[in-house]
Amino acid sequence: MMTAILKMALRALARNKARSALTMLGIIIGVGSVIAMVSLGQGAQKLVQEQISSMGTNLLIVQAGSQRTGGMRGGAGTSTTLTPDDLTAILRDVPSIAAGTPSISASVPLVAGNQNWSTRAEGVDIEYPSIRVRAVAQGQFFTESDVRSAARVAVIGSTVANALFPGQDPVGQTMRVRNLTFRVAGVQASKGQSQQGQDQDDTLLMPYTTVMKKLLATNYISSVQLSAASEEVTDDAVRDITSLLRARHNLRPGQEDDFTVRNLADVAETAAETSNVMTLLLSGIAAVSLLVGGIGIMNIMLVSVTERTREIGIRMAVGAKSKQVQAQFLIESLVLGLAGGLTGIIAGIGASLGLGWGFGWAQSLSPAAMFGSAIFSMLIGIFFGYYPARKAAALDPIEALRFE
Repeated sequence: MMTAILKMALRALARNKARSALTMLGIIIGVGSVIAMVSLGQGAQKLVQEQISSMGTNLLIVQAGSQRTGGMRGGAGTSTTLTPDDLTAILRDVPSIAAGTPSISASVPLVAGNQNWSTRAEGVDIEYPSIRVRAVAQGQFFTESDVRSAARVAVIGSTVANALFPGQDPVGQTMRVRNLTFRVAGVQASKGQSQQGQDQDDTLLMPYTTVMKKLLATNYISSVQLSAASEEVTDDAVRDITSLLRARHNLRPGQEDDFTVRNLADVAETAAETSNVMTLLLSGIAAVSLLVGGIGIMNIMLVSVTERTREIGIRMAVGAKSKQVQAQFLIESLVLGLAGGLTGIIAGIGASLGLGWGFGWAQSLSPAAMFGSAIFSMLIGIFFGYYPARKAAALDPIEALRFE
């Protein structure tokens, strides 16, 4: 019986192909927009997570704060109170920290033969490759002995290597950094550009003691990069580091910190939350099209009931029951909703892939969103088709047969 009713419903829809297609348009636009927005939103979240992960494992950054001079307040990193001894204390007294490296940088000109380049030299410790997940592709990283002796040795990125030593093996070569001669110990593995367009291979790493003593002649550092033992303990680590450094820097209660502790996991979480809000907002706007499409289904089904009043009367006169008439119109509206939903899913996939390819946007197709959209489309068809179906089933066969 249901098979016969389904065939009758499909034949009724096929008689007005253009009207059926236009009726589904609102559902198609709504579902397609939701799929595209969710795909792009999840792609953005995934990209942020990958960027944060590529920066380091459970990375925390302690940055020197601002310095006040003559009533004027400098920018972040101008304070001179953060020292390598602070890192030693953190590694000793904060058990949730697995590793750490000081960091201090300086802009430097580089010269090798008749080639020259300008970049920033960053002074770090031997833990830097494991903390920042940066492997050495050629040669090796500098050693603990190089750090203790403030050796003039460097590890360069592939951009610097290509600029100073085109077509050559840079390992073992010498270059001048300012007026000092440095030996190239290794070349970092290439990472390409970041999403902000920054060249992550334009790097020059050397022992932090070398930068402090031979390039800047200073006894303080600009930041400390730390790796927590696990993601779960990062919040505890931030609290313990803050308490320890306040005590070491003799800061009284109520006095402002002269340092900043940044948890990149929090940065990733905030970015993900922002992306979620935007995705939900855009998806909500797109969902309005689904409601409009549902109203369109109801409107067309009401028109269809009016147009087919005599047909309904004849069916009832030859023995069709009210429930069978109601089932036919419900199936028609259900088919409209489901067909529109499936077409919308295909359109949404095409839109998200097209936008990703055309604008270089990250996208991640969501099976859950597709499945949910298909179910929601069916529910819209049933919900908005129920009233017209009830109206058709409630017709008086005698009155229906008299209808002109």
